Amino acid sequence: MSYSGRMQRSHILSTFYAPRGRNRIYDLGIQIAQMYLSPFDKLIGVIGDSGSGKSVLIRGMFPGLELTNDDNGVNVRPLPLLDQDSETGFFTPHTYHVDIRFEMGFSQPHALAEAIMRAVHRGKRVVVEHFDLIYPFLPTNANLLIGVGDEILVARPTPFGPFPENISARCLASLPYRLMAHTAEDLCEFCMPPEERDRAQHDDIHHGFILAFPGEPPELDLEELERKILDMIDQDLPVEYVDESHISIGGHLHPCTGPRTHVPSSGRVVGFHLMKRLLMDHFNKRYLLVGCVGEDSLEMMDRLARMGSDLNET
Repeated sequence: MSYSGRMQRSHILSTFYAPRGRNRIYDLGIQIAQMYLSPFDKLIGVIGDSGSGKSVLIRGMFPGLELTNDDNGVNVRPLPLLDQDSETGFFTPHTYHVDIRFEMGFSQPHALAEAIMRAVHRGKRVVVEHFDLIYPFLPTNANLLIGVGDEILVARPTPFGPFPENISARCLASLPYRLMAHTAEDLCEFCMPPEERDRAQHDDIHHGFILAFPGEPPELDLEELERKILDMIDQDLPVEYVDESHISIGGHLHPCTGPRTHVPSSGRVVGFHLMKRLLMDHFNKRYLLVGCVGEDSLEMMDRLARMGSDLNET
């Protein structure tokens, strides 16, 4: 057995930060496919709420796969999974995609479940979004389960779990932190001078964000920057999708590579705090600006500050 085969056999659950930018999610999807996807995996379950980035992750894992309802509202009809018998010959699809939440508005769950299992028994691969909704109607768990919330969970279930409801509960509970962190990140960029915003790189932390500045430290008054962000939060400004590269904050256009992953208004950002000093990333020669959200943001900030002190002393 190959090394990758042994790793897959021993694998139960892995956790990644859930990136907010589209390109970073693509890259993580490629990485997950390389590390955890087996050619023998026929049923792939993807779990997560709307706006979590499931579709982007799937595109990274399965380049070229036709998603049956994409982000632009283009819906493939008839649904290829339900139209398998009309597809014959060499060009029959190898991989099908189905969004269960969407398709349950048109088809009965048992019909979708039967179509999924029919494709699997024919040696096809089926990628199922909102797998937790169809699992009660299936005779088996997925070969690979992927949950998207504040973290991305990758699980290879055994008869003893993890089960879709476990992954779903964890993702649904954590997603609000990711949405708040992304909105706070964009509010932070919105309040920065354009020359500093344009050179900032993006990294992820638990319940927060990092803006990294290579080379020279940014010329920022961090106390004043936090006050400006808190003022925008107090105004409860609408945060709206514009296109795949922009959002609108209070009616003002702002560049964003993950425009669907936000809370609907700035006032939904809870417990925002900005670290009042920059951390030095000596390995990558970058200065790090750190922000946290949520009820435990001050505790998180204290832990990061202590870790940062150790980092700066090395």
